[in-house]
Amino acid sequence: MEVNLETPQIMGVLNLTPDSFSDGGQFLDPEKAEQQLMSLIEDGATIIDIGGESTGPGSKDVTEEEELNRIRPVIDFIHEHGLSKVATFSIDTYKASVAEYALMHGFHMVNDVTALRGDPKMLEILLEYKPHVCLMYSKDSTARTTADAVQYDDVIQTVKDFLQERVQMLLDAGFPKENIIVDPGMGAFVSTEPQYSFEIIERLSEIKEMGYPILIGASRKSFLGGELKDRDPASVKESLKAIENGASIVRMHNVALLKEALSDK
Repeated sequence: MEVNLETPQIMGVLNLTPDSFSDGGQFLDPEKAEQQLMSLIEDGATIIDIGGESTGPGSKDVTEEEELNRIRPVIDFIHEHGLSKVATFSIDTYKASVAEYALMHGFHMVNDVTALRGDPKMLEILLEYKPHVCLMYSKDSTARTTADAVQYDDVIQTVKDFLQERVQMLLDAGFPKENIIVDPGMGAFVSTEPQYSFEIIERLSEIKEMGYPILIGASRKSFLGGELKDRDPASVKESLKAIENGASIVRMHNVALLKEALSDK
């Protein structure tokens, strides 16, 4: 299913990793991953973001082979059951070979936290398949984000300048403008100072002025405060605020809770 951004979309998260901050290790078994995948669709996710490598602070590098080994069974399951007809599937990777495998098997979106800085071959794959691609701001030049408390004079201007440069690189290469999505980053990708993530959501309309759909992934991130297990209500609150301020896609772990909140509005 092609990405539909005419109305706000809920992106469900499926991490096939042992070290993701929220649910690492829960879905390494392909059968459990398949069950979670179906649950996300039933709960109301219209986009499913699938990743085989964690990029949060303290996460470990994963080889191309290992990442493919983690995601291949689930991608094959999606392909064999024709699930791309009922939901849009996004591959959360910065590695070109991983993106290519997903795109070959019915995925319509690439979510690259390095904004194409991680693998010089990614541009070639994007130009060949022309999926939707999400370019994310990160304070770090590699996929392995740090826990640095970076300070900004104007966080929105810094994010916009970065995203504009990455977008222009795609446009100059001939990639279709209508397939580009931008993500201003959240949590440690911006700074471990919580104020900046909240400020981005509050000032999201300024990023909207760039003219591209926006993805926001605030779900369960540490800037929300409190214990990890208690962050879902705050995740919903900030996701709803992001939608009100112009976000086209909100990335959520607890899809059912956000779907219910949207239904009540």
